[in-house]
Amino acid sequence: MIVYIIAALLVFGVLIAVHELGHFLAAKACGVRVNEFAIGMGPVLWKKQRGDTQYSLRAFPVGGFCAMEGEEEDSDDPAALNRQGFWKKLIIFAAGAAMNFLAGLIIIFCLYAPAQGFYQPVISGFAEGCPLESADGLQTGDRLVSIDGERVYIYSDVSLLLGLNKTGTFDLVVDRGGEKVRLDDFAMTRQTYTDQSGNAYSGYGIYFGAAAATFGDKLAYTWNNAVDFVRLVRLSLQMLFTGQAGLRDLSGPVGIVSTMVQVGEQAETTQAAVENIAYIAALIAVNLAVMNLLPLPALDGGRIFFLIINAAAMLLFRKQIPAKYENYIHFAGLILLLALMVVLVFSDVGKLIH
Repeated sequence: MIVYIIAALLVFGVLIAVHELGHFLAAKACGVRVNEFAIGMGPVLWKKQRGDTQYSLRAFPVGGFCAMEGEEEDSDDPAALNRQGFWKKLIIFAAGAAMNFLAGLIIIFCLYAPAQGFYQPVISGFAEGCPLESADGLQTGDRLVSIDGERVYIYSDVSLLLGLNKTGTFDLVVDRGGEKVRLDDFAMTRQTYTDQSGNAYSGYGIYFGAAAATFGDKLAYTWNNAVDFVRLVRLSLQMLFTGQAGLRDLSGPVGIVSTMVQVGEQAETTQAAVENIAYIAALIAVNLAVMNLLPLPALDGGRIFFLIINAAAMLLFRKQIPAKYENYIHFAGLILLLALMVVLVFSDVGKLIH
């Protein structure tokens, strides 16, 4: 268990450091002075001054930071962040999320690269007695295109999207011989079937086949999987704001670490444990990218939002929101985010106890 806890903490630390590396590289490329770039937090273990930047390694491997001149307070330095134009600021603010998304893509591709093929959302057959197969229903060879308006990117989307609908009727779109066929209000319910080994199982009685994968297929599957992760964030937020999910359904750091530990311990081999944890790491990386771009104070998306507001205000009124007031708003947002984090930690601990 200790090994998986350490691995989970390292995943968080590395992904946060990667995020800050994105800001750092963008700042350097845009000619912005970086006073310090640190890996880790807490007391300094090692540091080296190179040019205008101090590079440091700190005691706790839980992230890092990129301290830019003019980031917190206005500076007269021509290389300060506050002296830069709209596009340079936008690139710098968005670079952290872009780096996280890229990290997610790289992890996913590394996991899929050895694969000889992938399961496809293409129906290869039906269980004996399955009522879904008919001239007016589903047919062998149908490729599922969308379920209830949500696009099917990869095979795993089928079970995900079917599981979100509790009504038993679905709006399906399938590709049948190159033609899109709509099946609105299509009734599908789980029933008990017998597999080829004679074992009973509960399901829809639909079989899907696998297909060999070329290098291009692996690239496409990697991209689609990352896009699928973005949708998961959107669906989670949608369920939260519509009341379909509550704070207790969310997981904070403790819950995510607990999930990684469970996934690692339940894996049959060490390789499977590493692959499963890496897949969760990719999900977290893409999640961090999306969440950081939300237009909320203290997040990169909040800074981009103010950047756009200030650009519009300057264009229309020749005035901008004073930096100190923007900083007050970001500070208040940070306090709220920290409070939410504390609530999630207590919620996660409560779940573990019960």
